[in-house]
Amino acid sequence: MAQRKLRFALFGNIYQTRKSASIQEVLTCLSECGAELSVDMEYYYFLKDNQRFDLQAAHVFSGDDFEADFAISMGGDGTFLKTASRVGKRDIPILGVNMGRLGFLADISPDDIEHCLKALYQDDFAIESRALIQVETDGEAIEGINCALNDVAILKRDTAAMISIRASINGQYLNTYQADGLVISTPTGSTAYSLSNGGPIIVPGTKVFSMTAVAPHSLNVRPIVLPDSAVIELEVESRSHNFLVAIDGRSEKCKEGTKVTLRRAPYDIKVVKRPDHRYFNSLREKMMWGADSR
Repeated sequence: MAQRKLRFALFGNIYQTRKSASIQEVLTCLSECGAELSVDMEYYYFLKDNQRFDLQAAHVFSGDDFEADFAISMGGDGTFLKTASRVGKRDIPILGVNMGRLGFLADISPDDIEHCLKALYQDDFAIESRALIQVETDGEAIEGINCALNDVAILKRDTAAMISIRASINGQYLNTYQADGLVISTPTGSTAYSLSNGGPIIVPGTKVFSMTAVAPHSLNVRPIVLPDSAVIELEVESRSHNFLVAIDGRSEKCKEGTKVTLRRAPYDIKVVKRPDHRYFNSLREKMMWGADSR
């Protein structure tokens, strides 16, 4: 089946124990292709000990200690985001195999994996570049990965009082948001947390970011779309004297007075797409547009 040897790094969701048949299908296809397989350590032991797979892996790795031509994310969009954080700036395209409900990032079903792998060997695929948001603070450094593929959210920590977020764009004062938080989203993340707070849907590849308030105190506050060349500076006041910075859902506590600076990251994430992939078809299906619920 394979005309040349390709290296794959495999990541997955260790909580999807009912998906063993689909996982086995993917592994079988990789084996038939003669692929060189490296597996994330946590996922390797999940497959070996929990799923009882006889897994033939050339390498088992942790962190970013891997080399590959492609990365495969087995799970949903959340698993894809974790995979993207591990790939980082290494320019390795990611193939998202969806093990549950329809996803925007993980949009390939296990039934299509054989067709998709053949396409990779035949160079019959497309690569989409997705922008990230880089987070910088003037206080304690953010632990772990400081770039978000989906969104960065500035959020309150306590359950009662809202926070005050002073936002400036390219050095120009924009607004002080009295709200539970503020979501700054990439086009990729526009259909996630931002959308649930009333933010706009942004087509991937559009060179913009959006800012959407979470439960704003004023009804006059509306989302705003900014060029992704903009530098966003945020300063927070809070009764609890601290707040959260959530980077693709991973939260870090910051002290009141910490200035948070957001800008486009110096690298993109590469996403593998089938040549017949149609974004608007996925959007319509995911959003159930046109569905008659009567």
